[in-house]
Amino acid sequence: MTTTTPEETTTAEETIAGARERIDVLDDRIIGLIQERMAVSAVVQQTRIAAGGRRVNLSREMEILGRYREALGKPGTTLAMTLLELCRGRI
Repeated sequence: MTTTTPEETTTAEETIAGARERIDVLDDRIIGLIQERMAVSAVVQQTRIAAGGRRVNLSREMEILGRYREALGKPGTTLAMTLLELCRGRI
């Protein structure tokens, strides 16, 4: 039977707590970047519509899906779809 000493437990707990704090900071940054992306996307959509174009550019969306899929695998496609929906709304 393997047991851990109080020092090892504290170190593990401290490591986990520190990592979770870092994750929270990263999540805050990711949320901020998504909000920034949404604002930039709104400018693109408004400008495209004002110029007589469509709200959505499907070929551009396919490029984005491909980029996320290439970088992150299949879950990247799901993530990209969620980002696109947040930024342009449902089609």
